[in-house]
Amino acid sequence: MGFKFDHLVHFVNSPSDAIKEYNTLGLHATEGGKHENFGTFNSLSYFDLSYIELISVFNQHLVESASKTKYSLRESIQNDNYAEGLSRIALRSNNLEADAERFKKLGLEVFGPSAMYRRRPDGSLVSWRLLHVGKPQGNLELPFFIQWDEEDEERKQDLINRSVIAEHSEGDISLSSVAFAVNDIENVIKNWSNYLKLEADVPFIDKSLNANGQRLILDGGDIVFYSPIGEGIVSQVLKTRGEKPFLVEFAGSKQTEDFQILGATYRFIKKEKGR
Repeated sequence: MGFKFDHLVHFVNSPSDAIKEYNTLGLHATEGGKHENFGTFNSLSYFDLSYIELISVFNQHLVESASKTKYSLRESIQNDNYAEGLSRIALRSNNLEADAERFKKLGLEVFGPSAMYRRRPDGSLVSWRLLHVGKPQGNLELPFFIQWDEEDEERKQDLINRSVIAEHSEGDISLSSVAFAVNDIENVIKNWSNYLKLEADVPFIDKSLNANGQRLILDGGDIVFYSPIGEGIVSQVLKTRGEKPFLVEFAGSKQTEDFQILGATYRFIKKEKGR
């Protein structure tokens, strides 16, 4: 079985305030809990089993003093100077040990799998394992990889029972894709499709972004890359933040519109009639 999109990490100043921002967009979000040993806490917004993690720091000393793992989310947050905006994506696996061996053979540095947990507001624990991979001096951070301790259907039902997965007032929407600003789209597509064993769709031009684009097809949410062909959002992201995710796209909403929220662009695409 291949990878599935698991979640997008959106760093915010306040996860509780982010819930209110989401509610104004018609998105359901709930308090997540604390990563007690690492100094972070979060809120969550689910679209089936794909979700957005709205994460922040409750103890910067813990973030910076916890055991150092290369290519980890904590490292990314620090390198980005705790700036609000989209940070990383995580892909779901059912065999991190096999993934680790494959990545090593592809010449990547590999760290893990490592056991992790988060304490929910009701005091219960949710647990998983993480795998971090990367390439020294690479400008674009690769996804990190997660294997939950519960099977997908069991975890989904538990999240429904807890009202973490619930209806969005904006409609029956799905997380369609996460977009990255990159300098060399051809090279990124070549490498990521090889590393992740994903099919690349045909190249296209997004006039609203003034950029060339191409997507990798992924169950649960595609990965899209954009390189600028002139001034615009993509070129600005590259100037100010470097090669980063900057846009998340939702399908099936009540209207088609872009929103600037918490240092990122959220694009809603209206559901077509008859679908």
